[in-house]
Amino acid sequence: MPTVVLGLGNILLGDEGVGVRVVEALEARYDLPPEITVIDGGTSGMDMMDMLAGLDELIVVDALRTDKPPGTIVHLTGDAVPALFRTRISPHQLGLSEVLGALALLDEAPKSLTLVGVAPLDLDLGMALSPTIAAQLDPLVERVVADLRDRGHQVNRKRHA
Repeated sequence: MPTVVLGLGNILLGDEGVGVRVVEALEARYDLPPEITVIDGGTSGMDMMDMLAGLDELIVVDALRTDKPPGTIVHLTGDAVPALFRTRISPHQLGLSEVLGALALLDEAPKSLTLVGVAPLDLDLGMALSPTIAAQLDPLVERVVADLRDRGHQVNRKRHA
């Protein structure tokens, strides 16, 4: 399993579920080659370890705490990604950082790690994204698609019958 797109978030807490909503839209809109696996990680923690071991590429999509205005898209790759673990900017970061740390100790960490996220507006109880974050759903999906294509993957929009 060389590439995983992992959507994180609690869909019961408004904008907190954006990562899950992005991967749902990705799968609904695009034909993905067999080397790409899309995972709805929800609020998973260490139970993700087996799914993420030995990957070539991991793209994580999540709501991110940042000083930027709600709706701001954040895209980090390469050396910028480890810096995010110095401050907790995702509600799921603790689980993800533990998993990635354990994988590194086992020499099973993903070779490439990318974070695609958005600053949330509303984290109150409710299943709908706020209008501000819902407006960023398409750009977030397109950012993930661009990342996959930049890595040489054939990702094509589905044709509707």
